[in-house]
Amino acid sequence: MSSYVLIVYCNALATLLLLPSFILQKKQVSLTFSFLCGLFLLGLIGSSSILLAYNGINYSSPTLSSAMANLIPIYTFMLAIIFRMEKLDLRKSSSQAKVLGTIVSVSGAFIIILYKGLVILKPSSPSNFLMISHQSNSRWVFGGLMLAMSCLLSAIWNIVQASIVKNCPSKVTVVFFYTFFMTIQCTIFSLIVERNLNTWVIRPGIEMISIVCSAIMGNVFHVGVHTWCLHQKGPVFVAMFRPLGVAIAAVMVVFFLGDPLHLGSVVGSVIIAIGFYAMMWAQIKEKGSNVVENEVHSLASTNQHTTPLLQCRSTEEENV
Repeated sequence: MSSYVLIVYCNALATLLLLPSFILQKKQVSLTFSFLCGLFLLGLIGSSSILLAYNGINYSSPTLSSAMANLIPIYTFMLAIIFRMEKLDLRKSSSQAKVLGTIVSVSGAFIIILYKGLVILKPSSPSNFLMISHQSNSRWVFGGLMLAMSCLLSAIWNIVQASIVKNCPSKVTVVFFYTFFMTIQCTIFSLIVERNLNTWVIRPGIEMISIVCSAIMGNVFHVGVHTWCLHQKGPVFVAMFRPLGVAIAAVMVVFFLGDPLHLGSVVGSVIIAIGFYAMMWAQIKEKGSNVVENEVHSLASTNQHTTPLLQCRSTEEENV
């Protein structure tokens, strides 16, 4: 099955699964024109990111896609600074660590894209290994660039979604219209690319199972949890958990998809992870300093309120 057709069917099924929850929700949201336009833009960003990601994987490998996904927290942090969702003070060590982590992670991404390297872990399927080994370096670089663009769009998606859920109390409404608009947009694009009607026929077996699993886990569950976490913690915190997928994907694609693991992917992933955890350390330190500052301010305000009472009492005693 074509990846374009798979995206359409997954989003269509996810929309149907979310429809009862949207209709039966207790608090109905007023669907203004500006709100729907924001959700349409969100769907456009999401569909473009997914289409670029699938094409990037076809040109390169799933391991490269997983490694490049570590750029999403870096891009998200940079965009959060631009839109003033995050504060940056270069006089503080936490802000310096954030900037240094961003530079290191971007350098690791360039290593993954431009340096393929030796094969350090061969797949169990020799035929698939030979097919991937003969991929031209230009296809690898082109796929890496498409994945980098997909990561940038995913970071923009985090920022836009965070601003939308901040003003919308119903997460079901946001997720439902997101999948609904994605279904329409991907259908229009896929009909232009896939004009052969035979590619749109769903065959029973692995194709049907993949559509159902992707719709439930990849669309309904993943997007729902992602939206809730964005509302609770913000875009930078959510994007921080992306690097956890690198090790899992590296193992699974070798044993299940027959994709070789290259030295460039390992080296670049390690460098990206170092930059990522430097940013994470900066976030934790910054949060701890903010807690201490809030406690100091609260104690200072408490002392200011209690001092006049003591002075007033001493004045009364003198008058007596």
